[in-house]
Amino acid sequence: MLECHSNLWRNEEDRVNQASGGWFNPKFLWRVVVAYYKLFRKYMRIGDYDIMLIGYPGQFDTYVAKIFTWAAKKPMALDILMSLHLIAEERGLTKKSPFTGQLIFWLEKGGLKLPDLLIAENAEYEEYYCNKYKLSRTRFKRVSHGADDQVFFPRPHLHPPKDCFRVLYHGTFVPSHGLETIIQAAEHLQSHPEIQFDFYGVGQEQPKIKLLAKKLNLNNVTFHSWVEMEDLLNAMAQSHVLLGVFGTTKQSYCTIQNKVWEGLALCRPVITGDAKTIRDALTHKEHIYLIERENPKALADAIRALQADTELCDHIATHGYRQFKNNHSVAAIGKQLKDALLNM
Repeated sequence: MLECHSNLWRNEEDRVNQASGGWFNPKFLWRVVVAYYKLFRKYMRIGDYDIMLIGYPGQFDTYVAKIFTWAAKKPMALDILMSLHLIAEERGLTKKSPFTGQLIFWLEKGGLKLPDLLIAENAEYEEYYCNKYKLSRTRFKRVSHGADDQVFFPRPHLHPPKDCFRVLYHGTFVPSHGLETIIQAAEHLQSHPEIQFDFYGVGQEQPKIKLLAKKLNLNNVTFHSWVEMEDLLNAMAQSHVLLGVFGTTKQSYCTIQNKVWEGLALCRPVITGDAKTIRDALTHKEHIYLIERENPKALADAIRALQADTELCDHIATHGYRQFKNNHSVAAIGKQLKDALLNM
C-alpha cells in the first residue's frame, strides 16, 4: 500500500472551530491551499497504483481525488466511517453557523457521489446515507469497525486496585456519549464509596458535566482531562470496568464507538448502551454488558452486578477480546477491506 497524505487539521478542536465558521478566516483558507499543494506534489511521486482508497474524514477530498483518478483512469473508494454533516448537527455546529451547516451537507452529498465504491461499517449507516443523500445500495460494501491492536492490547502485568472498584470513561464529552447518564449513575452509587469513577478526555460538554458533578456533590468522581496515551492505556488496563456510550442521538445508534472496541482490545469488560448495531456484532453478557440508554439506574445496577460477579467480569473480558481479535483487529479489518476492494 502506498500512502499519500498531507496534514490540514492540527487536532479535533481545530476541526470543530473551522466547522463552526472559522473556515472564513483567510489564514485557514491559505492552509487549505498549502495542504492540497503538498498533497499534489506527493501524488505526482507515487507512480502507478490500482485503486485509490480515501480514508475518513475524506468526503471533501473526493473532489480533488476525482481529478487524479480520472486522469490516471483508476477507480476510487471512500471509507465513510461517519457522516460529517450528522456530527456537525449533533454537536450544535449547524445551529451556530447555518450557512456552514448547509455547505457541509451539499459538499458531503456531492463528495459521496464521486467514488466508485463507498465503504460503510454496518447496515444502519448504509441505510442512513442512502436515504439522506439518495444513494444506491449497490455502491456500498461493508467493512467492520475496530481498533488498532498495535496500540490497544492486553497488559497482563497491570491489575485493577484491590481497595476500590474502578470504573473508567475515556473520550470526548459530546451529546451522543451520554455523560449525564454516567454522572447520575455515580450519584446512585454514592452509598457504595468503594466504587470510583474516572473520566479521561475533554469536549464541548465537559464544563456542563463537571458542574453537574459539583451540584450533586459527588465524591466518587475524578476528572483527568487529556493525558499521554501510555498513561491512558495503563489507566484503562487498571480499571475493573470500562464504559461505552449511553446517549440516544442518531450517531450513537448508527455506530459502535471507538471506546467500545478499544476496551475489548485491552481485554477489559465494557458496559455500553443497547442498540441493534451492537447486537449484530456483540452478544450481551458474552462479549459485552448492554443496558437501556439514558437510564442511570440501569447503569448503576450493571456496575454493581459486575462488581459482585468476578467470574462474569472475566468471562466478558475474555470472550469480548476473542471476538475483537477474530473480527475487528487490524488484520481482520484488513482482510475484509481487501476483499471489498478486489470485488469492486
